[in-house]
Amino acid sequence: MIHPKSFVSGSNGGAKRFAPATRRNRDGIVDILREILPSDGLVLEVASGTGEHAVHFAHCFPALGWQPSDPDPIALASIEAWCAEAGLPNIMTPIQLDATNATWPLTSADSILCINMVHISPWAATVGLFRGAASLLGPGAALFLYGPYIQQSVPTAASNLSFDASLKNRDPAWGLRSVEEVADLAASYGFVVDKIIEMAANNLSLVFRMGDKSI
Repeated sequence: MIHPKSFVSGSNGGAKRFAPATRRNRDGIVDILREILPSDGLVLEVASGTGEHAVHFAHCFPALGWQPSDPDPIALASIEAWCAEAGLPNIMTPIQLDATNATWPLTSADSILCINMVHISPWAATVGLFRGAASLLGPGAALFLYGPYIQQSVPTAASNLSFDASLKNRDPAWGLRSVEEVADLAASYGFVVDKIIEMAANNLSLVFRMGDKSI
């Protein structure tokens, strides 16, 4: 089971939840997505959390269908509330999806996003993410990850080291992953690294592309 993203309840006691980082990072992420997403098709977001990103991205990319997902019922209720309020025709009904499960509740996607999940879930969730993505994506399709990571050749910011320690204190199975170990895992499922992009607040965007499945 993947632990849901950190979020806070709305002041009105409704289903909508809020992730404080979303407003800070969403436009920077959109800039990257404009470069890597297809012109049309279906985008699956794994671990959508509150649903704020899904609504914002659906607004920015009206020609794409957006499929939010999460394993947690509270998160799914929040996603549904955000989507209902937005009333956008290109957002699908959120689905319950746990990346660690061998079978996912859909059979294909044209791109996959996963924001701020890898460090707040067991490593098995990241393994499941690449396994599931490999089964859904066609050659050349993008798998986009965003969050804090460690790079062997780059000094880690003190704030990220503190964050890593706090995560491991909450759950020893959590923690910042190294770009290199994620890239090795990706390669084992047929993905190649396309881009590594520095983002605000010591985060990274990692873009992987599905390789030729016929090789």
